[in-house]
Amino acid sequence: MKLAVIGLGQCGSRIADHFARLNLKAQSERKATIAPIVVAANTDQADLTGLRFIKNDYSHRILMGLRQTLGHGVGKINELGAQLAREDGDKILDSLKSDRRFYETHAFLVIAGTAGGTGSGSLPVIVRMLKERYVNKPVYALAVLPFEHEQYSEARSAYNSATCLKSTYEAADAVFVADNQRYVKKDSSLANNMEKINRVVVEPFYDMMCAGEVTTRKMVGARTVDAGDLIASFEGWTAIGMGRAELPAFRFPWEMVKTQFRDKAIESFRGTQALDAAITDLSINCSPRDCAKCIYIMSGPAKEMNMDMVKAISDHVAEMAPTALIRGGDFPGEKHFIDLTLILSQLSNVPRIAEMYEQATKYAEDHKGQLLDTQVKIQQLSEIGRELPLL
Repeated sequence: MKLAVIGLGQCGSRIADHFARLNLKAQSERKATIAPIVVAANTDQADLTGLRFIKNDYSHRILMGLRQTLGHGVGKINELGAQLAREDGDKILDSLKSDRRFYETHAFLVIAGTAGGTGSGSLPVIVRMLKERYVNKPVYALAVLPFEHEQYSEARSAYNSATCLKSTYEAADAVFVADNQRYVKKDSSLANNMEKINRVVVEPFYDMMCAGEVTTRKMVGARTVDAGDLIASFEGWTAIGMGRAELPAFRFPWEMVKTQFRDKAIESFRGTQALDAAITDLSINCSPRDCAKCIYIMSGPAKEMNMDMVKAISDHVAEMAPTALIRGGDFPGEKHFIDLTLILSQLSNVPRIAEMYEQATKYAEDHKGQLLDTQVKIQQLSEIGRELPLL
């Protein structure tokens, strides 16, 4: 699957930068192009300057709202971010259309953090503009939720997230949700944490995007998962995860022939081990039983993937998501691991989002009362000093 990737705001731009890195990796390792167009748009000039892999020109790094913000962001006011996206969104659409590889892409992926101002405000606006302009091309969003300490200590973060998620869900074909809190390593520095989190958020998309785009015969699976399968599997709230099972680093030729029943059992177990790891590392906390659509992609050396492993994985997925429409396939892309990418879509229950909606509703009610109280106090203060002369 080839995606046109658009990163919005600081968080979205940095994650989009990693999609550009993945594209270079796919071209080098698998002779596949998976993200021919990657664009970053922001109201903060410094954030755009810090990107590494997105092309360093005005059509790939787009500065929005320069006249209003002077290149210094919108200060977490997502209403302003939405307004600037409406005014300058055409710059993004024109940049996409002017790229000669635009018509190779199968879908759009628009990425933003939901807690900030630029990303959370512009995400639903840009998704809506793309849907109106390109009716037949799916538009997916990747919404990155804030850390728990941001959600509870900065009430505006929860409000921004809730309004962004609600508006984006109404506009997009599917919304991939990634929860920053699930990736935190408490002993790491803040900079290392952010960099690693961005990498981990992007990594599960790699096999998914490569599976139907490889050009070498040895990398074509027995059951290929291509763009058509993926498009049919993505709808509504969506979670994605990847699990990995290690293979022995080196084996003698006679060890490759599995004659012992234990060897055969271990071989099949590796697939379910990778599946369990994928469920544990899903991008958002959810239950597979709550999904209506599910798709998995198994990647590993062709000699290691067999019918027993596929059957074990299929049975396990069917047991976990008994009411879901399940699709699956294999992709002989990895050399030293069994990787399994799992995508749960059309989720009917996402506890973190429900919690954020409740918190944002309470914040809106409290904030309205606080504003009225503040205005009354300011008025009272003015009355006290009314008789004083002005200098």
